[in-house]
Amino acid sequence: MTSGIRLVVRRCGAAAITALTFSGAHAGGFDHELALDQSGIWNRNVQLALEYAVIATEVGGALWLGNENELGHTFWQTADASVISAVAAHGMQLAFGRQRPIAGQGPNQWFSGGHSFPSGEVTLQASFVTPFIVNYGRRDPWVWALEVLPLYDSIARMKSQAHWQTDVLAGWALGTAVGYWSTRWQTPLFVQILPHGLTVGFAKRF
Repeated sequence: MTSGIRLVVRRCGAAAITALTFSGAHAGGFDHELALDQSGIWNRNVQLALEYAVIATEVGGALWLGNENELGHTFWQTADASVISAVAAHGMQLAFGRQRPIAGQGPNQWFSGGHSFPSGEVTLQASFVTPFIVNYGRRDPWVWALEVLPLYDSIARMKSQAHWQTDVLAGWALGTAVGYWSTRWQTPLFVQILPHGLTVGFAKRF
């Protein structure tokens, strides 16, 4: 088993443990609705602030440092991963049509026009942190602390009754897989299609 595959398995295992921790031994099965909690760090505004901050960080880091810089190259990989996984997650939401917990119809309402499976926001967080872990995890183990981002978002989305346990699991797995995939390209996709003036990095130009 290659180190990359081991990474994906480990990440998905961590997501499973998280979901199991919050599902407990509920008689109705793995997926069940958590009590609505919008207090403190679980507030929707905090979730949105994290989402916007991640997007701004990866775009700003990529444009400022450029692809020729090692860290900048990783930022461009996160941009690839985030966009590709977002499109995939949205397509899956349309295809599966699962209702959210807040709809009050239970976890088995599939193909009914919902947008619960998978969690797009957890997908974003996982796709953002994975290239950093792949590229820096061996030499700087502290980088694994970035896992707190998809972990927090998974819990927050369930507490908001926006997603079921398997929704956040699927989002975590999707973001991880695409994030790892993006690190296998020698030249990130956006670097290939955007003008060189954008991808060279503003820090280098000025």
